[in-house]
Amino acid sequence: MDSQPVPPAPTVGFDLDMTLIDTRPGIHAAFTALAAETGAHIDADLAVTRLGPPLEHELAHWFPDDQIHAMRDRYREIYAFHAIEPSVPLPGAREAVAAVRELGGRAIVVTAKNEPDAELHLERLGIETDAVIGRLWAEGKAEALRAHDARVYVGDHIGDVRGAHTARALSVAVPTGPCTADELREAGADVVLDNLRAFPGWLRGYLAGAAPAGRGQG
Repeated sequence: MDSQPVPPAPTVGFDLDMTLIDTRPGIHAAFTALAAETGAHIDADLAVTRLGPPLEHELAHWFPDDQIHAMRDRYREIYAFHAIEPSVPLPGAREAVAAVRELGGRAIVVTAKNEPDAELHLERLGIETDAVIGRLWAEGKAEALRAHDARVYVGDHIGDVRGAHTARALSVAVPTGPCTADELREAGADVVLDNLRAFPGWLRGYLAGAAPAGRGQG
């Protein structure tokens, strides 16, 4: 008996920092440059261990409230010159995005990062997506996920899990960022994969109805 055809992939959203791209070297360089320019003490080594939330959250550790917006704008001016070149794709990132599109779905990036910088990263690394939406964090990411009818959202942070669930999308998590696999499961991730190398196989199994889609599965 012939096997049933696999349905096309849905729209899948991906986070950027520490999900698709290891931006730690670039962000470290940008914060180091900002510290040198302003004379402020910024522990760039510490800053890159807690990527995920909006830039303003990190700047609040190093600048008084009345300087944060100005420092945010200056950081973004610096970013393109210091952060794009050193950043690299995480293992399986290109293949994960390509798998969605090869299986008939749309791949979008929904990130807290400034949208033009996210686009620069993806262009330089040759990761082709169907849309990039920036400056959204945690539950706020649901706005873009709903607008693009994304049924799956892939991220590395518990904020990404919250965003997926707010949008009523399946939360697929990878512990490649600041959150451990246990933390992602405890936050309610529906699927936890070791890294994005496992994503194409999981997606094919999910579409065929064979891959685990229950909470906490790996």
